[in-house]
Amino acid sequence: MKIDVITKEDLADLKMQLIEEIKILLQPQKNLHKQWLRSAEVRKMLNISPGTLQNLRINGMLPFTKVGSIAYYDIIDIEKMMQKGGSNVQLVRKTK
Repeated sequence: MKIDVITKEDLADLKMQLIEEIKILLQPQKNLHKQWLRSAEVRKMLNISPGTLQNLRINGMLPFTKVGSIAYYDIIDIEKMMQKGGSNVQLVRKTK
């Protein structure tokens, strides 16, 4: 019969390994982002005022979908608008 002896150091190592693996699992996925953004998120991302965002909507430069009283913007539409270069807005994507 084989007996393995586990020391306190072994348990501490196991604990640290488990903590590191849990941290990795709990981190948000960097490659994934939300598809639909609210007005406040779009304003923060583009660093624009509420009036500028409203002008983008009114002029048809940025499509949106309204659900109740909340406007939602597709991230793909925002990227398309930025690629067209039809406005002075700069897209700033923050990574964690």
